[in-house]
Amino acid sequence: MKILLTGAAGFIGSHCTENLLGGGHVVIGVDNFDPFYDRRSKEANLRTARDSSGFTFIEADIRDRQAVGEIYRKHGPFDAVLHLAAKAGVRASILDPLGCEAANVAGTLNLLQQSVEGGGNKVPRFVFGSSSSVYGNNTKVPFSEEDPVDNPISPYAATKKAGELLCHVYHHLYGLPVFCLRFFTVYGPRQRPDLAIHKFARNILAGESIEMFGTGGNSRDYTYIDDIVAGVSKSLQRCEGFEIINLGSTRPIPLSEMIETVARSCGREAIVKRLPMQPGDVDRTFADVGKAGRLLDYAPTMPFAEGVQRFVQWLREAR
Repeated sequence: MKILLTGAAGFIGSHCTENLLGGGHVVIGVDNFDPFYDRRSKEANLRTARDSSGFTFIEADIRDRQAVGEIYRKHGPFDAVLHLAAKAGVRASILDPLGCEAANVAGTLNLLQQSVEGGGNKVPRFVFGSSSSVYGNNTKVPFSEEDPVDNPISPYAATKKAGELLCHVYHHLYGLPVFCLRFFTVYGPRQRPDLAIHKFARNILAGESIEMFGTGGNSRDYTYIDDIVAGVSKSLQRCEGFEIINLGSTRPIPLSEMIETVARSCGREAIVKRLPMQPGDVDRTFADVGKAGRLLDYAPTMPFAEGVQRFVQWLREAR
């Protein structure tokens, strides 16, 4: 397959790129190197992919209609679009809600429109990277795709829900096959530096304190990157109709346990500074992956402690 992959220089995007290239696919990778974190980290993410003859990289912004149109005309037709580009992060979205909306809503709409236009551009499948953030503070657990998600508590969550709605519109109007994948707190080598496991490990290794927001009882369904990549790969092969699918680990980890696990992997004690919960943070995430199992043969396998150990090993080498 020839696949257009947005967000190719990011954490999840770079892993998916390498997986697809390893499977013999052609990947047209797009990224705008958003300054949310250091460009050098994203360039490092692309190092392996750039060595492949099946990879073409284009520095472009998905909000730029002219640039996206040129990509479709020059490099298409595509067998699939894997849309992972986004302004990510709950707290970042509270600080810059307009930028979050522009990238995550207008950018997604731009790609959907290009994907259904004529002239050889129409694509047969579209896979959209959504987020468990859309569930907000739902009290029913585990979170099912059938649960209502009408009460987001951050701009980021609202933009991801809007992206899912736009995907449904384009499926309804134009028959575009779409899978919306709700990722649950992905971690592993190359994880974004603003995310908790990365930030905590970095501080612990440096002998610095870490900030724990809340009592430590709030929990996340941490999902290792290899399990996510497996689900994405199957989605690209099997995308038909319109589906929303959870990709998680099915085992929520309390924040206090996560900190203990990271500290143990670092071989040092964590110096914890306790702070109140931050606006926009949800109490828990917990994925029901029954649908992913049925549609994608999805079965997460990475134990949390081993996944954290692999991440810390990568971080030591990267440092």
